[in-house]
Amino acid sequence: MENQNKITFSRRSFIRTSALASGGILIGFNFFTSCKEAAVPPVDVSQLNFNDFNAFIKIADNGYVTIFSPNPEIGQGVKTSMPMIIAEELDVPWEHVSVEQGALDTNNFTRQVAGGSQSIRFGWDALRQTGATAKQMLVNAAAAKWGIEASSCSASNGVITSPTGETLGYGDVVNDAAQLEVPENVTLKATKDYKIIGKDAVNVDIDKIITGKPLFGLDYKAEGMTYVSVMRPPAFGQKISSFDDTNAKAINGVSDVVQFGDKIAVLASNTWAAMKGKKALDVQWTNDGTLESTADHDKKLNAILDGNQLDIRREDGNVKKAFAEADQVLERTYESPFLPHNCMEPMNFYANVTADKVHLVGPIQTPAGTARRIANLIDRDEKDIHLEMTRMGGGFGRRLYGDFALEAAEISNITKQAVKVVFSREDDMAAGIYRPAIKYRIAASLKDGKVTGYHLKEAAINNNMYGLIPHFFPAGAIDNYKVETGNYRSNITTGAWRAPYTNFLAYAEQSFFDELAELLEVDAVQLRLDLLKNVKDGQDPDIQYSAKRMTDTIKLAAEKSNWGKTREGVYQGFAAYYSHNTHVAEVVDITLKNGYPSVEKVTVAVDCGIVVNPTGAKNQVEGGVIDGIGHAMYGDFSFDKGKPQDVNFNTYRLIRMRETPTVHTYFVENDLSPTGLGEPGLPPAGGALANAIKAATGQLLLKQPFMSVLKKYETNLKV
Repeated sequence: MENQNKITFSRRSFIRTSALASGGILIGFNFFTSCKEAAVPPVDVSQLNFNDFNAFIKIADNGYVTIFSPNPEIGQGVKTSMPMIIAEELDVPWEHVSVEQGALDTNNFTRQVAGGSQSIRFGWDALRQTGATAKQMLVNAAAAKWGIEASSCSASNGVITSPTGETLGYGDVVNDAAQLEVPENVTLKATKDYKIIGKDAVNVDIDKIITGKPLFGLDYKAEGMTYVSVMRPPAFGQKISSFDDTNAKAINGVSDVVQFGDKIAVLASNTWAAMKGKKALDVQWTNDGTLESTADHDKKLNAILDGNQLDIRREDGNVKKAFAEADQVLERTYESPFLPHNCMEPMNFYANVTADKVHLVGPIQTPAGTARRIANLIDRDEKDIHLEMTRMGGGFGRRLYGDFALEAAEISNITKQAVKVVFSREDDMAAGIYRPAIKYRIAASLKDGKVTGYHLKEAAINNNMYGLIPHFFPAGAIDNYKVETGNYRSNITTGAWRAPYTNFLAYAEQSFFDELAELLEVDAVQLRLDLLKNVKDGQDPDIQYSAKRMTDTIKLAAEKSNWGKTREGVYQGFAAYYSHNTHVAEVVDITLKNGYPSVEKVTVAVDCGIVVNPTGAKNQVEGGVIDGIGHAMYGDFSFDKGKPQDVNFNTYRLIRMRETPTVHTYFVENDLSPTGLGEPGLPPAGGALANAIKAATGQLLLKQPFMSVLKKYETNLKV
């Protein structure tokens, strides 16, 4: 959607109070999807009365502004970029803005969620309206003082100027503005007039992060709080038969041992005692379901692909006929393992269930949904739930589910104590929730030098690709096109993992397209561009991507990477993918060192619309690329009789610092509304890497992690 200059504003969405006791105006807005926070408060705003609001702008009588964020911050940078949007339209100096994290408030906010790379996209209009409306109220108050028309005044950097050159600071009129009507119509800035948006801004929490100030869930402490370590079944498909807690209770610091369901909570005065007490438990387990193994999953998924019980997600033309008439048919099957999330900060949550209220604090991506589940679990009214969000040391989808928060609430409800559940790394990796193992079978028909048919089958553990994905590229680019899905229901818990499904599908499809280009004897980049010419934007409402935007993104990546013109010994791989409303193209440059593929450089082109904070945007893209390369290359995770085979980093391989490439990021410049960045940089990375390795070694990679195929190179790697 093109950037608007004028917009009608709903009064009912805009909340304000009269002058505050200590001076100032308090303005709140329903930030449909937000995640915002700004700089260290330059003034003491702690005495201002804002208890009736959760998400709002607060303008003090000295002209400083505080923005309260209703949504979680998981490192995606919106705690910095969202306030930049408000400050831009409010027209205050960025250094005069501070931010505080709001608590859960389902009355004033919707979609208090960090997920799907949607925060900026959904918050864009609302945040601009908020800032522009507040500015207009201040201008109206100044104009009333001067006895002139508000339209004749201007505002910039927190100062209002009359036609004759008189000036008033926002703080000079803030109390008068608090008495005025909220304007129905406000004018939004043109992009050419932006002073803050599009300029680099430092992460607002950076000083606290690097100096170790309390920010994260693990930092939270409350007086009288008891730490809890939870014993969970060691294998999926097992339950408790009996247990003896004598040795656990003998550990110094352990205060209690409580069974809840098929779990055992060890309560102690510190995490060390709680975890030591858990290890001292003598537990007998019994089977309560199938103890599944990776070898079994492999057979089940193959059977799904070979069978005819799949669900059709999209079907264009006649794929069967195209294949029957083809000069040649290419078919490949791609495989991916389960993957844990491995957030730097393990799962943790605080709960204090009392007769009056349920006080919850911790790192959670879905506060509203988690609060509802807790209310149902312990049979309490949702209005009794008070949930505060902390900053998160990574999420990647793991903190969407809130199982750790439910554990804390249930234990507190049983013991009548304030408790904090803390996972160890082993708990984190062994308890789920994992990226599901998936297989894709892709087939294409070639006739007279063109791709005439395309058939994609997905076999996944537990769930299948969400509904929009079948309408991603190459949907619309090939006349005969079909997507089918099927799944195997497992008792191993699975869920969203950064860029769900597309994190693997992009690699499979983009690797497949390189093979097609080789068969057709055309350049890999040119094949994508030729197929995109078949797509008319807007003609099919189901098509999710823009052919024009994807074409421009591909051309930018090819230009900036010097595609096809690198020095001798450098091998390139290309991939382009659309996900989370953003178009991304990547070129990976690798060299061979002692026969081992070494990723030297990744060139990334991104069309995410207007870039609010270039520094934060580049961080997201670079993080996604490195995450994608690392997991495609090394990430492996398996089960034997229901038990995870890796529970810590001594056996689970991650990318290492010296293996990370230089990432060069370029943004397509336009005035379109912003889209997501937390996830879209990851999906193309695996495909571009696979294609680069194929160019360098001739090795076709059909399975992740790539090192499971490239064992001969592993021996040359000094770990």
